[in-house]
Amino acid sequence: MAILVYPSIPTALLLQNRRRSVLPTPVRCSSSGTVKSPTSKVITSSNGGKSTGAAVLWYKNDLRVDDHPGLIAASKHTVVVPLYVYDHRILRYFTEEMLELLLFAVKDLRKSLKDVGSDLMIRSGRTESVIHDLVKEVRAANIYTEAEVEYDLQLVIEKVKDNLGDIKSPKLSLWSTPFYDIKNIMEIPLSYDKFQQIKLSVNSPLSSPKLHGTSTDLTWGTLPTLNDLKKLINDNPYKSKDSWTSIKNNSAESILQNARILASNGLTSQTNLTSLTSQTNNKKPKKSLFITKQGNFIGGGTNDVINALSAYLKYLEGTTRDDWQEVHEKLREVETREGASFGTLFGPVLQLGIVSRRRIYYEALKYEKDRNGGFLSPFGYSTATIAAAVAHVLSTEVGIVFWHQEVHTIQLTSILFGIGSGMYSVMGSEGPAVVLVHGFGAFLEHYRDNIKNISENGKNRVWAITLLGFGRSEKPNVVYTELLWAQFIRDFIVDVVGEPVHLVGNSFGGYFVSIVAGLWPSLVKSVVLLNSAGHYIPEYSSVPPFKERKTSGIAWLGARGISVYLKLSVRSLVKSCYPTKKDRADEGLLNEMVRASYDPGAIIVLESLFTFDPSIPLNYLLKSFEGKVVIIQGMKDPISDSKTKVNLVRKHFKEIVIKELDAGHCPHDEVPEKVNSIIREWVVNVEKRCEILEQKVKDSKLLSFEIRNVEVPAP
Repeated sequence: MAILVYPSIPTALLLQNRRRSVLPTPVRCSSSGTVKSPTSKVITSSNGGKSTGAAVLWYKNDLRVDDHPGLIAASKHTVVVPLYVYDHRILRYFTEEMLELLLFAVKDLRKSLKDVGSDLMIRSGRTESVIHDLVKEVRAANIYTEAEVEYDLQLVIEKVKDNLGDIKSPKLSLWSTPFYDIKNIMEIPLSYDKFQQIKLSVNSPLSSPKLHGTSTDLTWGTLPTLNDLKKLINDNPYKSKDSWTSIKNNSAESILQNARILASNGLTSQTNLTSLTSQTNNKKPKKSLFITKQGNFIGGGTNDVINALSAYLKYLEGTTRDDWQEVHEKLREVETREGASFGTLFGPVLQLGIVSRRRIYYEALKYEKDRNGGFLSPFGYSTATIAAAVAHVLSTEVGIVFWHQEVHTIQLTSILFGIGSGMYSVMGSEGPAVVLVHGFGAFLEHYRDNIKNISENGKNRVWAITLLGFGRSEKPNVVYTELLWAQFIRDFIVDVVGEPVHLVGNSFGGYFVSIVAGLWPSLVKSVVLLNSAGHYIPEYSSVPPFKERKTSGIAWLGARGISVYLKLSVRSLVKSCYPTKKDRADEGLLNEMVRASYDPGAIIVLESLFTFDPSIPLNYLLKSFEGKVVIIQGMKDPISDSKTKVNLVRKHFKEIVIKELDAGHCPHDEVPEKVNSIIREWVVNVEKRCEILEQKVKDSKLLSFEIRNVEVPAP
């Protein structure tokens, strides 16, 4: 849904790895480090005497000894066996660069554990089998591991619990690293502006403990190579089709650039190529903090990351150190908007848990105090880099707090990509796959009366997603573009759905799904456009030139003005989009829109209105989908001229099916029963045509085979 109606703003203004997660059992923490077992026994890591028996400390995405409540809890045992398992179910979504970062991090983790008197056991395979055998071997009383929200990790934890059924004593204890000192998470307000007012204190990071030595009788295992990990992933039965995994290697802009080259008979400007590649021939310093082949991210162990953080925070001071100069150069390269460089450079190491967010926050404030004689100013931070680090951590932590509340009331699931996590919901266990994509300012709940109906009555599997930057999804500090959102949808289809889908999009979401269909057609069976953004230009055949997206001062100022305007006018604007049933724009929908507008990062998303580029016509994007596009148009749309658009499509694009409805900009929510019926019937018809086509292809191949193998009589 688009709720953006600006009488005084030009129409042109209206128009960048990935895992699923299930609803976890929330882990409530009130101390600086707690461990909770499924039996609700809570073990605090800050005190208590020695525990008898051995403990297995199962590492996943917490590859550190610093600020590690699980390690502190395990250290109370007389024997501790730290363990990391290379499990293909977890690694299958890792890019090659993430696998490189992982290898370096695990190597450093083993060294760090040896420094505190232990070692790291390294295994490959199915985690539940590895832990089952290890628990029996060392007679472990406890298994400590971090609580998770990611789908694959949550499933593996459940597998481990189930697989321990034949062993009597071990308890699986889940730990977390609480950022805020929260007594009762259910008393925390969901609105960020109210959340700020309660001024929660932040827990300090914990120091690493000393362990009690290691058993010489155990086989600790060897570190694998990158090729070993590739083979592990390629040989597993869960591996995606090669053609699908390779799809994610091609960015939207690289595909468009290839189209430009073809359109110009192989000629393209050197400026564009230089802008796209951004490659440098500068030689890496001897102690580079960018350790992978591609060198896009900070990497190494905890100390390496903290060193890189110091370099990042002290950007304004200058330096003669080669490694710090490299960090400063990379910072300048990826600073597409103020503060965006932190998430780009440090996001992957935070995802792997090489350093905790508490440690990042602590180091940033420590440096700020050093600059200000031991004080923190109430007027903000003294450097943009300190502000960027703090903002990134706080934004993520607030999202985690809100997430733990949501699991009690809303049946939502989270998907984590390299730059942030988005929410989704799914219904149905069989039938064709349908993915619903909302418009600007909306969220998956905007399909509240579509998901179940399309799934049950149409015998489909239906996913509805909340894109990055909207609703309860994360709002990372990036430059939001139509191509970024299209790539998010692409990755969702590849990583979550795992097969071609029928894509449904409303408003801006319609333009996003059209980009997906145009650039990655093998992922899409058909396209359903609900009062879609974008336009149609007959006989259009070229691709607009590359345009670098950076936030301007006008965008910065304009977004803040728009934010104020929307908060004051959202109710009347949304109701105007429901001309025949204004009561459908109810308080639940409106309150969530207002709530999301206060989230950290919401204004950054609004800046995209000034960089959004709908210059590629819908008919160009959908030219390969003849007979597989249906427009469901609310003819009373206050945002666009539905009559003119429909007449243009009917005249020039007869292969596109049009369904006119007596509704406004959001027909799927205003008259859901009519839209649901159209979508169900559409999916059935497209599936039948696909089956007929597939059968013809099979028959053709069989006939060709028979002709080739027919015996010709000798003369």
